[in-house]
Amino acid sequence: MEIRIKHEDAFIIEFVGRLDTVTSLELQKALDQEEVKENLVIFDMKETEYISSAGLRLLLSLKKNLTKQGKALEIHNVNDICKEVFKVTGFVNVLTIK
Repeated sequence: MEIRIKHEDAFIIEFVGRLDTVTSLELQKALDQEEVKENLVIFDMKETEYISSAGLRLLLSLKKNLTKQGKALEIHNVNDICKEVFKVTGFVNVLTIK
């Protein structure tokens, strides 16, 4: 697992590996240490192999917190396995997936 965070025009989170119960806790800790000044947060899943229900909860929580602040969350570069998880759980209707 690897987490890369970039502050550019958008706040970019690149997650490498499996986003599951253990790694979602580590990701949450990393995000708690960051100040998001940008209006757009991009969660780049180019190197995310899989997402579990814990990962989905983290993304939903992140979206809710950002929405309260008037900020947006976009999910980018989702592989077929993760796309299927988003479809089956209905998260395609909740998250902005590009």
